[in-house]
Parts: sequence; C-alpha cells; structure tokens
Amino acid sequence: MRKAGLNAIFELAKNNEDVVFIGSDLGVDTLKEFKSLLPSQFFMEGVSEGHMVGMAAGMAHAGATVYINTIATFLTRRALDQIVVNLCLDNAKVRLYGNGGGLVYGPLGATHTALEDLSLLSALPNMTILAPSDSVEMTDLIKESKDYPGPIYIRLGKGGEEILSSPGLAKIGKAVLDMHPDSKCKILICTTGVMRQRAVKVRELLEKDSIYIDIHHHHTIKPLDKSEILAQAPKYETIITLEENVPNGGLGQQIACMLLENNISPKKFYRFTLPDKFPEEYARQEEMFLTLGLDPESIASKIRELHA
Repeated sequence: MRKAGLNAIFELAKNNEDVVFIGSDLGVDTLKEFKSLLPSQFFMEGVSEGHMVGMAAGMAHAGATVYINTIATFLTRRALDQIVVNLCLDNAKVRLYGNGGGLVYGPLGATHTALEDLSLLSALPNMTILAPSDSVEMTDLIKESKDYPGPIYIRLGKGGEEILSSPGLAKIGKAVLDMHPDSKCKILICTTGVMRQRAVKVRELLEKDSIYIDIHHHHTIKPLDKSEILAQAPKYETIITLEENVPNGGLGQQIACMLLENNISPKKFYRFTLPDKFPEEYARQEEMFLTLGLDPESIASKIRELHA
C-alpha cells in the first residue's frame, strides 16, 4: 500500500510541477528515481516532524500541493500543534501520509502504535481523513487528493493487503457499498481502512451459518458519507462498526451519533474498536488483534451472539 501511494505521488509530481514531496527518515533507496529526476520537488528533512509541517505549509501558501511522509504516530502526536495552526487554520493543501496506522508497529511498543490518530485529527476543522483498504484504493485516493481543498491525513496499513477494490471507483467522501446477493440481509458492517479486509473474512465465516451481511466501507472518515449512511441504515436490524482506533472519536462513535440525531434506531448496534488504553505488550499486529478479540473468528463469534 505504501509503495503504491508513493508511486502515485511520484506520477503526480512528474505531471505537475506544483506537487512536492517531503520525507522524514525514509530508507536510502525510497523514491530514489523521484529524487534523481525531480530534485526541486523532493526534500528529505530527517526526524523533524514539526519543522516538516511548517515547511510544507509555507510551500502550500506559495501554490504547491505538498505530500509529507513519515511514521503516523510521530506525525500526528509530535506535530499536532503545527497541524492545527499551520495547516487547518489556514486550510493549507498539505497531505499527511502516515506510515503504520493502528497496530502496524506493535513490535516497537506503545510509542509507535497509532491508536488515536483518527480521533485526534477528526476533531480538527478543515481536516479530511482517508484510510484506504488496499493499494488500488490508495492509488485512486492519492490521485483524488491532488486538487482536493485543504489538508488531508492519509492513514496507511501494513501493506500486502488483498485487493478488494476496483480501479477508478474510490472518490473522497463517498462510501463503498459491498452488498451481499441475499437481498434480505439484516446485518450491516461499517468499516474503515484495512479492517475492510477483516469484514470480508468475517462474512465468509458467517455464510457457513447462513448469516449474511452487507459491508459499507468508509475510506473517507471525514467527511463521512452521511447521505449514504442515512439512506442505508434503516434497512438493517443490526449495525456493526469495525475500526482499528480507540473508541472515542472514531468511526463507530461518529456513526452512532449520526443515527441518533436522525432518529434511526437499529435493534442492535455494536462497535468493534481498539481498547481505551495503550498496549502493554510488544507484539505483531496480528497477535495483538487476536489478544483483543479483533481476529475474524472472534468477530464472527460476537456477531453470532448478536444475531441469536
């Protein structure tokens, strides 16, 4: 996913002199061709996240569209003040490309796990937030981001995800509807980011029990596709949200509030999220999902309980 997005940024830069890339502590050969062919559009600033955001804001004010790439936790925690003041306040066209969303860097501990990045940035006026499910969707959204107004945060998964998306379909602010052939589905799962991958596996497990679900994938967390959510939600008895983020300020909380404010009350509503605490262990992402009950089997088991 990361490589696909970086390649898409490179392609944009080759065709648009106003597209600029700023990296922080990237691998030696990362975007080597970009640096060689377009040296005036490529900057490597080292471990200096606040400086990078300020630098990008200045370039944006001069007419550039700037893409910053570094680890998600360092970008959203260390540079939060600069993001608020330099980007959101001035609605600057800067794209924050955050590596290792969620538990990707679990082996490095709590300092590197992006548990709350979606919540932190969702609270900021003018900020758009994207969380693609695979490399195809990432490529499409990078292309979309070129002319989209204001700052954008793009959360990356680990990489190597199964391709679930069709090229050219992802549009910022528009949910992806993955409907089961059984038109009598009474369960809806709303996902974001790579958790869409989990929802598809859960659906396969539940089909063996003749339990069928529809999936709404929200690659755009802000602005959420409100019209589609409100149009689809009344059709279901059970609505479930699935995200790799803390409970407060995430996808599930936003959808719950939206439904309540519009007098839509499903019989059952359940949120699968990360817990409201920092991880104490050092473990791979998949191992942490298993511990937290966010593996497909555990999710499917809970949905069976809800369906009973």
